[in-house]
Formats: sequence, C-alpha cells, structure tokens
Amino acid sequence: MRAAEIGRRYLDFFAGKGHNVVPSASLLYNDPTLLFVNAGMVPFKPYFTGEEAAPWKRAVSNQKCVRTLDIEEVGKTTRHGTFFQMLGNFSFGDYFKAEAIAYAWELVTSSQADGGFGFDPEKVWVTVLGPGFHPDYPDGDVEAIEYWKKVGINPAHIQGRSLKDNYWNMGVPGPGGPCSEIYIDRGPEYGADGGPEADEDRFLEIWNLVFQQEDLSAVRAKDDFDIARQLPTQNIDTGAGLERIAYLLQGKNNMYEIDEVFPVIERAAEMAGKRYGADAADDVRLRVVGDHVRSSLMLMTDGVTPGNEARGYVLRRLLRRSVRSMRLLGVTDPVLPELMGVSKELMQSSYPDVASQWSRVLPVAKNEEDSFRRTLTQGTQLFDLAAGQTKQSGAAVLSGDKAFQLHDTYGFPIDLTLEMAAEQGLSVDTEQFKALMTEQRTRAKADAKAKKGTVASTEAYRSLREQGETPFLGYSELSVPTMLRGIIADGASSDRAVAGQTVELVLAETPFYAEAGGQDSDAGTITVDGTALDVVDVQRPVPGLVVHKVVVPEGVEFGTGAGVQAQVDAQHRLGSCQAHTATHVVHAALRELVGPTATQAGSYNKPGYLRFDYQAQQAMSPALRAEIEERCNIAIRDNLGVSATEMKLDDAKALGAMAMFGEKYPDVVRMVEMGGAWSRELCGGTHVAGSAQIGMIDIVGEQSIGSGARRIEALVSTDAFKHMAGERALVNGLTDILKTRPEQLTERVERLVADLKAAEKQIAALKAQQLMAGLSEVLATAHDVNGIAVVTREVPGVGGNELRTMATELRGRLGEVASVVALVGGTQDKPAVIVATSPAAREKGAKAGALVRVAAEQLGGKGGGKDDLAQGGGTNGAGAPQALAAVEQALRG
Repeated sequence: MRAAEIGRRYLDFFAGKGHNVVPSASLLYNDPTLLFVNAGMVPFKPYFTGEEAAPWKRAVSNQKCVRTLDIEEVGKTTRHGTFFQMLGNFSFGDYFKAEAIAYAWELVTSSQADGGFGFDPEKVWVTVLGPGFHPDYPDGDVEAIEYWKKVGINPAHIQGRSLKDNYWNMGVPGPGGPCSEIYIDRGPEYGADGGPEADEDRFLEIWNLVFQQEDLSAVRAKDDFDIARQLPTQNIDTGAGLERIAYLLQGKNNMYEIDEVFPVIERAAEMAGKRYGADAADDVRLRVVGDHVRSSLMLMTDGVTPGNEARGYVLRRLLRRSVRSMRLLGVTDPVLPELMGVSKELMQSSYPDVASQWSRVLPVAKNEEDSFRRTLTQGTQLFDLAAGQTKQSGAAVLSGDKAFQLHDTYGFPIDLTLEMAAEQGLSVDTEQFKALMTEQRTRAKADAKAKKGTVASTEAYRSLREQGETPFLGYSELSVPTMLRGIIADGASSDRAVAGQTVELVLAETPFYAEAGGQDSDAGTITVDGTALDVVDVQRPVPGLVVHKVVVPEGVEFGTGAGVQAQVDAQHRLGSCQAHTATHVVHAALRELVGPTATQAGSYNKPGYLRFDYQAQQAMSPALRAEIEERCNIAIRDNLGVSATEMKLDDAKALGAMAMFGEKYPDVVRMVEMGGAWSRELCGGTHVAGSAQIGMIDIVGEQSIGSGARRIEALVSTDAFKHMAGERALVNGLTDILKTRPEQLTERVERLVADLKAAEKQIAALKAQQLMAGLSEVLATAHDVNGIAVVTREVPGVGGNELRTMATELRGRLGEVASVVALVGGTQDKPAVIVATSPAAREKGAKAGALVRVAAEQLGGKGGGKDDLAQGGGTNGAGAPQALAAVEQALRG
C-alpha cells in the first residue's frame, strides 16, 4: 500500500465517523515556541489549552512535521528522520477513551478490502499507564485496559508502563493525561519476544492515543508533575506515524525504504556508482541524502529559504548535509536539482504545492549548493593550513578546537575533516570537538527551554480570554464607549491600576487595531474617570484577546468595571491604512512585473513607511525598480477601489487570494480586494477606501536579506513627498556648487570622479615607485615565524595592482627560503590586502588564500585566491595592524 493511499484511508475512515477533515498546516505554523510543526496536534494546541474555542467537535488530519533535534543520528539508525507525516484524530469534548480505542482497533485490524490497514489482530500489542506510577492512578489506567479488552485484543498483549512512556504533557502547566500506544509485532527475526517492554525494534509503535483529562499546575519533568484538577472537557489527541505504517504494509525494513523516500536513495546510489546495502558506511550517507532531500523540499515548498538563523539555518544544514554526503560518496558535481526533482515527483501527489512551488524552489536549491561548494573549497584551504601547522609542530592529532572552528565558523563538515586528516596521516581530537559541540547544543537547548517557558506566562491572558474575546470594532468605529474588563500588571491579573504602573487594559470591545499581519498597532487614548491615558501599544497575547498598554500618570488610580472611552488617533489610523494598503500595491506590482514566484515573505508597515520581503534570487536592476515604483503610483493615480469581504477560505483561494506561509486561517476569512482581480489577499488589517488615498509610494531601498529573499523599503504619503523634496533640494544645492543644470549633473559628477580617480592612480603609482626603490629597507624587516621568513607592511594609498607587484617582487628577492609577504594598502574606507607565499612556505602549510581571509576579516571584508597569491579587501582601513597581526598569528597556529 503506497504512502499516499495510507494517508487517504486514514482521512476517509475518520471522515466516515463524523470527523471534519482539516488540511495540513504549513510547517511554518505561527507558534513562537516552535521553529516548525513537530507534531500533529500543534495546529490544534489553542483548542486544547482553551485559548480558542474549537470550530468542530471532531477533526482528522494528515499533518506535515519536521524534527531536527537528532539530526546527527539520521542515517546512522533507521529510526531517526527529519520530515514525517503524522496522522491524527481529535475530539474536543465529544468522544473519549471508549470510542478512541474502538476506532483505532477497527482501522488497524479491518481488512484492506473494507478500508482498513489489515494488520493481524494477534500481532497487535498495546501499552497503557501501569499501576503505582502516580498517586492519582494507583491502579494505572484501568478504564483503558477495560476498553481494550472490550474491543477484543488478546489481554496478554496489554502492558502497563511508566509515566515516561504512557503519560502525555506539553512540558509546561496545561492539559495532560494518560496515553495508550499501539504496537505491531514484526516477528522473531527482529528481536526477542515479550511485547514492547522486551524489544521496541521487534514491537514497533505506530499510534499513540492521548486521553487529555487533567489540568497540570506544575511540570518538573515528564514523570514529575502536579495535577490541579480535571479538565472541564475530556479531549482526544492521537498521532499515528504514516511512514512507520507504510514500511510495515510495504514489507520494508525501515522508513528509508518506503515508496516516498527510496527512489531518491536509488538515484543517489546510481550517481555515485554505489549499491545500497553493499557497504554500511555508504548506506548511512545514502539514508542521510534520502531523508534530507525530502525534508528540504517540503520546507522550501512552505516558504523557508536557506539562511544563518532559525528556520533558514536548519534548512541550510539539511541541504549541506545532503551535498557533503554525496561528496563523501565520491560525487563532486551538483546533485540537488536532480535529487530534489526525484523527490518532487514522489511527493506532489500528496502535496500539490510541491509542484506549484517548484519553479521557485529549484533556483534557491541550486544557489545554495553552489554556495556550499565554494565553502568546501575555502574550508579545504583552511584545513590545509591547520594540517600543515600540526605536522610542522611534530603532532599527529589535529586539535578539536580547529575542527570545531572549521565546522562552526566556516560550515566545514566534521566527517570531511576526519576524512581529509586521515589522508594526511593525521587524526582529529574528536573528544574535544564533541565537548565543544555539546556546549553549543546545551546553549541552544537552554534558549529553546527559555522560549518554551514563555507559554506559562500567558496564564493571566488565558484566564481573561476564557471570559470572552475582545470584539474589534475598528473597521467602522474610531471612538467607542466601553467598560474596563481586566487589568494586567507585571504579567498578573489585578483589580486596580495605580500611579506609576505600566499596565495592560482589556476592554469589553475595542476600536484599536492590535499589531498583526505586519501592521503596527493603533495609537490613541483610553479615558477613564476623566483622565486620558495614552495607548503606547496594542497586542493580542493570545488569540481573541486584545490588550492596550498604558502608563498610569501620577495622582490616578482606577479599577476594573470602570466605564471608559476608547479613542483611536484618526491621523495615525489614516497613516496606517495608507501604509498597509501600499504593501498590497507593492505585492501586486511585483507579481505583475517580476512574476508569480515573487510571493510575500514578510512585511512591516506603520504610518509613512513600509517594508516588504519577497521571494527572489536576484537583485532588482535600477530599471526594474523604477518600473515597479511607476506601476505602484499608476495604481494609486487610478484610484482603484478597495473592499473587504468575508467568505469561506476555499472560496477565497479559488478566487486567487494570496495567503501568507505559516499563517493560520479560519474557515471564514477576510479577503481584501483592490482593482478587482489585480490584488486579492487574505488580510485582517485596516485599509483606505480607494488607492488614491495612499498619495504616493517612493521606493528608497532594495536589498538581500538572505538566500532567495529580498526586501523593499518605501516611504508612503507625505513622508514620500518630504523625501522627494529633500532630494530636490540636494540636487539644487549640487547644481549651484558645480555651476551646471540639473539634467547635466550626472555627467558633471562622472567627469569629476574620473578626474579624481586618475589623480589618485597617479599618486599611487608615484608612491609605488618610491616604495619599490626602498624595497631593501622593507626586506630588512623580515623575521622568522615557525621557520618561515615573514614580511608584513602597511603601504597606505597603494592600490591592488601595485600591491601585487610589490608582494611578488619581495617574495622573489627572498629567494628559495620559505617566505610569506603580507601587504595592506588602499584607502581608509577601501583597504586592500595581498598575501604571497613561496613554494617552500606552502610545503609547510602556509597557503595565501587561507591567510588573506583571516587578514580581510580584520578589515571588515573578505578575500580569496590561490595558494601562492591571494587578495582581499574591506571597509575598515583602521584594522590594518590587526590584519597583519592576524596573518602572523595564523602562521604561529
């Protein structure tokens, strides 16, 4: 049974049991505690925690998930993978243990002809919470045991286990409950008999049924927590591993061999001239490729781009681990376009977005692979320098901190370091490397735990939210008489606010727009007992609840229940509407002129200003930037009508409405339309009634913000007019100084710059002649560093060509000895560095390309080149002494 069919059967089965089929959320689900969706229940968490009312009593989903905590173990075992699909059925205060167990048994054991999975009932085992593990469950989960017996399972196949195995919680205060796991006996060839307690390789878990029935007040560990009370409603949360079910039903040994993964492994093996199963080390690398290529494809389809932080860093790591695994298999040519193309064909039947986003995904993958191939080249040069220094010192072990620096700073994989060290007769201090990696992981886990801990701080907000949501009246009203429903001070609920406090006010209803969707919050006042309090921020800390931050002035005190007047600043709101609507204009212009791949990747707007991030591989040309700006202002001139309509999500998507990756949308959404079909987006923000009210858009910047992503910055309305007036004043001032007309200004400045450059070249040439005449003096400064004659010198004002000539001349005059020459010249704002090495120095491990990079870092730039001669530069000429010192330090090791 193919993986896609397993997913379809699961959804169909529960749809037949009255469950609402919920499409998979994006992997970029909007949860501040998670990088990616890592479990099927994540999109439903607000319903389980009580932050939102569930829109259905029963739901079923096949959720895309990514987990990367054990990324280093992928491929080494057949149990670890990064991307997987979790099947789940959910009940929100509807059915409970009896029905959940009966449904699971029916689907697992029913024949395939009847729509089930067809597992032999005698091969099914289950675990439940056993007796004696928690005072609230002295006899274990007796109910679950009885319900399993009732459906007909062999009583001997029910095993009681500990809280670590069979009690679920989120790791923080909130819902929890016992769980029951379903296992399939794979047979004696896979391990010892005796159920899951004896061997979890032979007895493979495929499904976990969680019975949420308790509210936990404290969670110290997975098996150490306090139960405060029973939940007001009993809920069901289950998770079944589609990939595990697939390899059992497909007669395979592990998840890597199923139909959605193995063809990638086969193609990778073919490209490497290998055969899967012939060599254990090669098999590990092939499994890494099979897993990571699929994970990368799914992440990129959902809008992640490679980068150096957070989600982008994880994706970059997956892509680079794929490339270097293929390199370790002997493939040095580009591989990602081919392998990701295979994965696309496998996954697009279950996820059509894989095909529709392919034209955007492929160029990003190509660029990332090209970039990493350059990194490997640079890393090799740095490794050669470190290896040369190690051998020169008489040691046979490359230090762990050198290996860690290559890995952490330059992205050079440790297994390549190990392989290359062995080729040079060296080993690597892997224990020190592992210790440094452990320190790094510990810091990362502490950061993650700190983030996770913020969930508990929402308790005060959740309590107020349970009393009702905050209706937003601001689409039609800017001033609303209302009542003060709650006060939060220092993260806790309070009955009163006193002078000097900064507090958050919860109103019965509000005209204030809370920051969301890239739009900054409204400004205005809340008047209580005759005192107008300035609203400095408006947020939604939990869905449905709006809080207004104010500072209580001296002599003022008030309490909940007071009548208040909420007044939005009309001018501020107009500015917000102009800027927010302008982002829609920019988005539509980009898609019209750049193409459908220029989709939104983020935005921020406030009165007078907008920032718009979008997917793109290349910078805008000046002509394209001007064309986009012109198209935006034509749309403004044409006064396109702007309207908002509430409709079903599927209907809005059918009309072509744009949605943001990672955003969670309800069944009924708000579609903002401008100029008919020209711009249709799902958006809850505030907008002008017609595009002419925007006034003007002035694009002031366009830049890269990471691989495959770019950012436009623009001024809006009167801010745009002011900026243009300032530029006009600047032009007028220059024309007065240079005694020319505005249309001739560019030509006049170009001539002046050309004359200046010619003069600078002439001066530099004269300086170089003087310095060449004094080379003997420079040679006299040569000194020994680890057996290498080193000459370092600052030569201010001397450009790149003259620097190269001087460096090679000095190297030549030093003769056959091992020598390194490093010169820093150029200007203060554009310094240049040249490094030249002799053959004897290169034999000792001194490579010009590696040395120039460490020098260029001190100049605030980069460098590169060959082993004998390399050049770099930067923007900080004041770093010249440090740059030359860095070269000597690198030679000392």
